[in-house]
Amino acid sequence: MKDLELLAPARNADIGIAAIDCGADAVYMAGPRFGARQAAGNGIEDMAKLCGYAHRYGARVFATVNTIVYDNEREEFARQLAGLRDAGVDAFIVQDFSAVGFCDGGIPLHASTQCAIRTPEKARALASMGFSRLILERELSLTEIRKIAEAVPECEIECFVHGALCVCYSGQCYLSEMISGRSANRGACIQACRSRYDLCDRNGKILLKDKSVLSLKDLNLSGRLEELAEAGVCSFKIEGRLKNESYVRNVVRKYSLLLDELVAKHPGEYRRTSFGRVTGAFTPALDKTFNRGYTELFIDGEKRSGTAAMDAAKGMGERIGKVISVRRNPQRGSASIEVECPAGVVLNNGDGFSMVAGNGEVIGFRGDVCSKSGPRSAVIHCKNNGSLYKGAVIFRNIDSAFEKEIAAAPGRRLIDADVEVSIAGGVLRALAVSEDGRPVSVSRDVSELPEATNRERVNELLHSQLGKNSEHFNFSVKECQLEQYPLLSAAFINGIRRELASGLAELPCLARPMKKRSLKPSAKPFTGGADYRLNIANATAAEFAGINGETAYELSHDKNAELMRSRYCIRRELGICPKINKSCTAEPLYLLNNGRRLKAIFDCSRCEMVIKEE
Repeated sequence: MKDLELLAPARNADIGIAAIDCGADAVYMAGPRFGARQAAGNGIEDMAKLCGYAHRYGARVFATVNTIVYDNEREEFARQLAGLRDAGVDAFIVQDFSAVGFCDGGIPLHASTQCAIRTPEKARALASMGFSRLILERELSLTEIRKIAEAVPECEIECFVHGALCVCYSGQCYLSEMISGRSANRGACIQACRSRYDLCDRNGKILLKDKSVLSLKDLNLSGRLEELAEAGVCSFKIEGRLKNESYVRNVVRKYSLLLDELVAKHPGEYRRTSFGRVTGAFTPALDKTFNRGYTELFIDGEKRSGTAAMDAAKGMGERIGKVISVRRNPQRGSASIEVECPAGVVLNNGDGFSMVAGNGEVIGFRGDVCSKSGPRSAVIHCKNNGSLYKGAVIFRNIDSAFEKEIAAAPGRRLIDADVEVSIAGGVLRALAVSEDGRPVSVSRDVSELPEATNRERVNELLHSQLGKNSEHFNFSVKECQLEQYPLLSAAFINGIRRELASGLAELPCLARPMKKRSLKPSAKPFTGGADYRLNIANATAAEFAGINGETAYELSHDKNAELMRSRYCIRRELGICPKINKSCTAEPLYLLNNGRRLKAIFDCSRCEMVIKEE
């Protein structure tokens, strides 16, 4: 049977706990340093808190320590790994190969997506070093994923299925470092890909003015989970370690339900890696949470237009409609706008809205009072906003009613436990076995209790009072064998149930085993040579990789280096690709921003685009 894991992001322990409550099988979170999101660091004690909660359900916690490490940081890096190990983490997500030498094999190493894994050859190289899981590039097709999985059966395969997309191959974007000295491989990316550029040809002709030409829509593979599982994926990853709790709850709940459907569709073939089911939760809706519009990217191996989010690199939300009219009250500093509103869409007081202003800037505002004005129109009363104009397209990026629904019904995760109860020889015995296999029994002497006059009532009480929730367990009486019928009170039976719950909680959850492999620092898989794209930043990593010296761009700032290489292609997006429009050529294009000029080169033999410094 194949284990399937839903892997959720967490900016902090509280969000990680929320993800577990909503159905995540695993959570990834950064420790104090060396995480690829500098703004999402956490103390060792926070990691221990999350581990303690997750392990109740057999859920896992992965520590993201996936930046490159400089020579003078290796001791601190080793200390942090040791601290995270002692905190109870289940695996390390790493980019720097020196981690192979710091870990003893007791905790699995997962090769970060920052390792740029997109070929069977690269996968085999990392597998030879002892990595137990490979986190693949987001740009891959189902066919490519399947080939990699077949090439390394000894490794688990993890893929992103939802969230923000880097335009560049992961781990090989050096644009932020070149512009500002803030390295994406050090967790300090300035997100230059979300900036606005003028796009021109070699003659200086402006093809696009002030557009986010390198900004992609968000990934959404919610409809492709079964195909991914068939291709060899075992872990389905959600991006978002900088996202808020509402986002994480909503997205995790949606994908958890989808995985449950997949498991139910294939009984005996798939199972979830953790235990417990979520009850009393809100109904998720992906369109109501942060997104830049959605794309399935290249999962089918095809390149289509409509992948970019050029007009707005920020999350716009769900499209409401065009502004029909604007009325302003300068004295009160207020405005009322009438907008097209599709039938069935209800705008709520306090909703958040966004629009693209005439200068291309994304403007956000709150609707103080919202009401229907017709079958397909609504009025939004808000603060006076000089950017509002007739014809503007309005989006809703905060649905206040939906946010209240999440807060009111966040859900509760319970582990099922079957109970067998018997009364014979003056002794009541109750045995509870949790869904992960933990047994706990309780016995009570009931010989001194009077005989009940209503035997059916005794049976009903045992079923009703033992079949309730206690702590994080959902008890259900499966067998009740009574040779005697003492007069039992509800309080007496409730005490037995609470003791069963306490006993189960004291036993560690019998978690499903993770794949572990022996680490092999002697493998040296890249002996044939490597350039800056291997991101080697310290002597230990270089030794384990099998190369001479550190190659990282952050150390050399090679003027000839590719700042980005991407499967996304501006020419394809604009319909001026020579492969689809024979009248076009593959000559370079140029991106202009604040006096800086970048060159886009088109490697048509590989169907890739390269960004270089001009």
